[in-house]
Amino acid sequence: MEQFLVFLQKSPFNMLLFGLALASGAMLLWPLVSRPFRMSHEVGASEAVQLINRRDALVLDVRDTGDYAAGHIASAKHVPEAQLAERLKEIEKYRTRPIIVSCRTGSRAPSLSAMLRKKGFAEAFALRGGIAAWQQANLPLEKS
Repeated sequence: MEQFLVFLQKSPFNMLLFGLALASGAMLLWPLVSRPFRMSHEVGASEAVQLINRRDALVLDVRDTGDYAAGHIASAKHVPEAQLAERLKEIEKYRTRPIIVSCRTGSRAPSLSAMLRKKGFAEAFALRGGIAAWQQANLPLEKS
C-alpha cells in the first residue's frame, strides 16, 4: 500500500489517472446503486407480458403517431406524450387495471408513469427499455 501511495505521488499524471479510474468505476456502479431509490416503477418485457396476460394490463403507447404506426404492442392504446394530460379521461376506466407506459427507449415512460400514479393510477409502470427492449426480446409488434 505504501508503495502505491509513493507511485501516485511521483507524478501528477499518475494521480489524475487514478482519479479517472475511480470516477469511471463510480459511474459504472451508479445505475445499480440508484435503482432501488427511483420513484418510478419499471417492468421488463417479460414482466409486461405477464401483466398483460394474467391481469389484463393496458399498454399505453406515448410515442409519436409515425412511430406507433410503424409498430406497437398488440392492443396498445395510443396517446401521444403531449396529449396525455388532456386525454386522461379516456384511460380513467382503466384505473383498477395495471397500466404499462411504453415509449421508444424507456427514457420518457418513467416520468409519465409517475405522473399517472400521482393522478390515482396505483399500478402504473414504465416499460424498461421501451419498445426497443421489447423488440430486443423478440416479442411481436403489430403495425397499423
